[in-house]
Amino acid sequence: MKKIILLLSLHIGLLSFAQTNPLIVPANVVLPKDTLVAKQLVKSLNGFLSQKESPNKENVFVLKEDLLETSILLDEMKGIEKSAKFKDDNFYKGYLTNVVQIDKSNFIIQLSYIGVNENTPVLNASFEILGKYIDDKFYFFSPLQRNTLSWQTKKIGNCTFHFKNELNTKVAAAYVKDVALFDKKLNAPQDNIVWYGCNDMPEVMQNIGVLYKLEYNGRSVSTINANENSTTLLVNGTYNTSFNSFDPHDLWHERTRNAIPKNTINKPVDEGCAYLYGGSWGISWSQILKTFKEKVASNPKSDWLSLYDGFYNFGESKEKHLIVAYVINALIVEKIEKEKGFPAVIELLSCGKYEKSNDNYFKVLEKVSGINKANFNESVWALIKKSGK
Repeated sequence: MKKIILLLSLHIGLLSFAQTNPLIVPANVVLPKDTLVAKQLVKSLNGFLSQKESPNKENVFVLKEDLLETSILLDEMKGIEKSAKFKDDNFYKGYLTNVVQIDKSNFIIQLSYIGVNENTPVLNASFEILGKYIDDKFYFFSPLQRNTLSWQTKKIGNCTFHFKNELNTKVAAAYVKDVALFDKKLNAPQDNIVWYGCNDMPEVMQNIGVLYKLEYNGRSVSTINANENSTTLLVNGTYNTSFNSFDPHDLWHERTRNAIPKNTINKPVDEGCAYLYGGSWGISWSQILKTFKEKVASNPKSDWLSLYDGFYNFGESKEKHLIVAYVINALIVEKIEKEKGFPAVIELLSCGKYEKSNDNYFKVLEKVSGINKANFNESVWALIKKSGK
């Protein structure tokens, strides 16, 4: 029986390691002159990569003090061997492309993932990671801190801002205030936030250690994030290096997803909250409500249930949409919060993903507000008449 258990354990271990193919080391790659160090480097790299699909905090080749920054890089490396186009989970092979020894203990390492289709190489990604040699073992981490060493840092509340030259402290303080407000509503702990102000998406990628990724071809702006040990890391690349602006609408979504499991959040309710507390597309809630009354609620024959189900857009364009269902939910959330407090809103917010039938939504809605499908039209009209007063 002991032999069977041992063999089974070995088999499971081999299977988990085999999920990532060993790195290919081309003959032209210059490895450390010390053959023992070179051997340990390749062995540790393979160990690090074999664990990249597991939760980042479980990777034994990452030191605790490096986990937050490295987590953002590991997230970019997950599933990098897979190709949906070629329907092959191991289409892209990992190649060690460069090793630069900085000093006795520190190394810069570059990896590329390349597949071959009809004799044509296809590059999926190239990464740069840093290696630290400690007690005959290598540990790996993102170059983010190294790449931003000359940047300035300022702490406001529970947020630490990393910036190149200037920080708009007034806007940053408003952001910290809104984070605290939203977290309090959501009954979420006051987690720490670490923010880096990059210019654009290519700079974000370079700083975190992604030299190239096929998925991001042509993308000019984005924000990449990670969360470890009650700290959220945000590497921002939206032409906002000095934190001159932030979108309360997007911030609401971000804080909600930190507090409530994503698969339980009802999007129309979530969007309603975001409208109410953060507006949309730079338009304030009061202006959204005014436009809604002028364009939609001015028609006394409006059927709110049909307009809700149809996601009717009354915004200026498809891109800058304003959705009737979201406005209705903003009005409902306002009513529930006033009458029963925000815990009742959370109950509706986390009633489950949107369904065409809306059964899960109306079941909880009736419980927390008394509004159901039968009285929906009448109730919405009442909310509209009371709103803005």
